Amino acid sequence: MSFISTVLDPPSYGWISQDGFLIKPSNRQIFIEFFRRLNVFKSRKNWLSFFCWSCIVCLLPVFITFIVLQVQNFSLWLLAAAFLYGMVVMGTHGTIWYHRYCTHNAYTFTNKFWRFVTSHLVIKLIPEEIYVVSHHVHHAMSDKPGDPYNAEGGFLYCFLADVNHQPIAKNLSPADYKKVTEMLAHTGSNVHSYRHYLKWGSACSPLKTVFGVLLNWAFWFFIFFLIGGAYLAVAVFAGAFVWGLGVRTFNYEGHAKGGKRHVNGNDFNRNDKSINQLWPGIVAGEWHNNHHLYPRSARSGFLPYQIDLAWCYIKTLKFIGAVKSYRDDKQNFIKKYKIPYQVQLKEAQTQKQSDANYN
Repeated sequence: MSFISTVLDPPSYGWISQDGFLIKPSNRQIFIEFFRRLNVFKSRKNWLSFFCWSCIVCLLPVFITFIVLQVQNFSLWLLAAAFLYGMVVMGTHGTIWYHRYCTHNAYTFTNKFWRFVTSHLVIKLIPEEIYVVSHHVHHAMSDKPGDPYNAEGGFLYCFLADVNHQPIAKNLSPADYKKVTEMLAHTGSNVHSYRHYLKWGSACSPLKTVFGVLLNWAFWFFIFFLIGGAYLAVAVFAGAFVWGLGVRTFNYEGHAKGGKRHVNGNDFNRNDKSINQLWPGIVAGEWHNNHHLYPRSARSGFLPYQIDLAWCYIKTLKFIGAVKSYRDDKQNFIKKYKIPYQVQLKEAQTQKQSDANYN
C-alpha cells in the first residue's frame, strides 16, 4: 500500500468495505471513536486530539461571556468585531497559512521572520500537523475511501474528522515518519525525533505546541485589551471560537454534502465533488473547486466576482519583499477552462439561434 493511504491512523470502523465502498459509520460509532481518541488516560498518544478540542472547550466560556455581555449591554460595534474577526480574519488566515502555504507550498517567504508573523497573525487553534498531513491525503484521495473528511460519510464524519480521521498513524516506519517530517519542515513546526514519535504518537512536541499556543493567546488577548479593553478581547476570542467550530463544517459543505452539485460556468473541476461557494470564497478566499483544479496556486479566485483576500495578503507581502515567490495559475485556468467554455457557450447559442431561424 502507498504511503499516502497509510499515513493516517485508521478509525476502528475502517475506511473501505470489502466491496470497495466507503464505510459509513453510524453517529453512535463516530461518537464512540471520538471519545476513545480523546482519552489521554488510556494513551498519551491521544494528546494532540485532546489538545485540539481543549482549545475549543477553553473558548466556550469566553463565547458565553460575550453573549451574556451582549444581552446586558448590546454593542453593534463589538458584535461586528467578533463577526469580522471570526469569519474574515480567522477564515482568511486559515487559507493563507494552513491551506496555501503549509500544505501546498504555493508561495515562499523571504525569511523565517515573515513566516513566524504569518503563522501567528491570529489566535492559534490548530496545530499544523493535524491539518497538513491529512490535507495531502484529502487531495490524493478526494471523495474516495480514505479521504479523512469524505462528505459522503455525513456531517459528523467531517465535523469530528480532526480526532477520528486526521491524526497520523501511530506505527509508521522510520522512512515513512521521515516523509511526515518533510511535509512539515517548511512550516517551522517543532518536529521531534522518531524515538519521541513512538512515545507520543505525533510529529510535534507536546510541550512546545501547548506552550506556543498559550503564548499566542496571551499575546493577542493583551493586544486587543490595549486596543479596546476586556470587552473587545472577549469579542475577538468569541469570534475565534465560532471559527474553530465552523471550519470543521467546511469540507462537508465544500464537497456538496456528498452529492454532485456542480454548476456550469462556475465549477470546472469534475474529478471530485468540490464546489465554489460564494460565502467561503468572499470571506476566506476559499474557492474550493478552483483550488482542487490548481491546489498549488497562491490564488484561487479566478473569475471576476471571486474575491480572494488571501491572495491580496500574499501579493502585499510580495510587494514589501516578505514573500520571495508564488505560483499563480489564473492565466492557466482562463486558457484551459474559461475561454473554451465561453467558446462552447457561444457556439451553442449560435446553433440555437440558427435552429430557431430554420424553424
